[in-house]
Amino acid sequence: MLQPYREVLSRPGALAFSSAGVLARLPMSMVGIGIVLMVSEIYGSYGLAGRVAAVEVVAHAICSPLLARLVDRYGQARIMRPALAVTVLGLAALVAIALLRASPWFLYAAAAVSGASIGSVGALIRARWSHLLRDPRDVHTAYSLESALDELVFIIGPVLATLLATGVQPVAGLVVPLVAVVVGGLLLYGQRATEPPPVQRNPDVRHTHVMRSGGMIVLAVVFIAMGSIFGATDVATVAFAEEEGSKGSAGVILAVFAAGSMISGLIYGAHHWASPLWRRFAIGMVALALGVSLFFFVTSLPVLAAVMFVAGFAIAPTLVNGNGLVQELVPRAQLTEGLTWVGTSLGIGVSVGSSVAGALIDRSGSHSGFVVVVVSAGFAVLAVLASLRTLRAGPRESGTVLLREPTTDPMGDPA
Repeated sequence: MLQPYREVLSRPGALAFSSAGVLARLPMSMVGIGIVLMVSEIYGSYGLAGRVAAVEVVAHAICSPLLARLVDRYGQARIMRPALAVTVLGLAALVAIALLRASPWFLYAAAAVSGASIGSVGALIRARWSHLLRDPRDVHTAYSLESALDELVFIIGPVLATLLATGVQPVAGLVVPLVAVVVGGLLLYGQRATEPPPVQRNPDVRHTHVMRSGGMIVLAVVFIAMGSIFGATDVATVAFAEEEGSKGSAGVILAVFAAGSMISGLIYGAHHWASPLWRRFAIGMVALALGVSLFFFVTSLPVLAAVMFVAGFAIAPTLVNGNGLVQELVPRAQLTEGLTWVGTSLGIGVSVGSSVAGALIDRSGSHSGFVVVVVSAGFAVLAVLASLRTLRAGPRESGTVLLREPTTDPMGDPA
């Protein structure tokens, strides 16, 4: 099963940028729950915790596509190195503000700064893979590997954040992602050999926006609903664990959720599938909805862990297929932007799910948060099933429109 992964990782520079990407992505699994744990403990409100986490994600959702467009045009290092410095300032400010118990408005501002500048590391890594590999089967394997590594990050991150926030200091859960984003970012953006080259804009070509594709709109809507599942699950799990008298176990349970996804992602990526991507994407979404519907039967922490492990098996394959559809739907010159829009949609959903679940949990307890999870899953299924014709229509033929016919030189090559 591991042979396909060995083959893609043996490509020059692949192991180095993929490993750096794991470290650089650690904040995406720690910042959200770190904020929830820190704010709920210091300020005593899950509602406020959910709102601060939502601000961070919304800022990320708004600014990441803009950063991605600049990355496609000017290169990863040139854009993301300055952005990295801003991210560090934002995360450090979050820690300092919480220690001072300052006004929540300062928390919102710092969360917005860190979220706006961190970018989408997963999209940057996948763009490197697409630049390095040409065989679609190899790209499928590489994308599956990255989805499994995403889940590895979500296994380690929540556990580490929870242990630090509950066993050391409430703000400690944000210190490790602060270090990780610095070290991982510097290592990643320093690897120029595998960086996709900047796209030279042709004045005779009008570039269409990636979100003008019907398929991309469908993916965005479905991924917003998926993000809401994840955001509500995070907050509801922390609240349920606290109700059961073991708040520190929330990170372990969230890690179990990610472990199920990682295992399924590795198995899924080791095989090459003949069925169309749109069909596998729809099946994965239905499977995820069925899995999270088991939250209605949760009565204890062990039962919650078991349910989350089972439900997690549908996550990575669905994400792999969604990212694969992006590669079909957008031009190669706009791939980073297209992949980032998927991550952006997921982030918007996380913010919606965490804020809505946090408010309901403050009023009615943790199980109201799980209701948000199930409702979000139902909406995702309805959206994808209603849009099967659009997804089945296939990739867009062209992402650009020529304003004039290209001329040719005497040798017959395009001028």
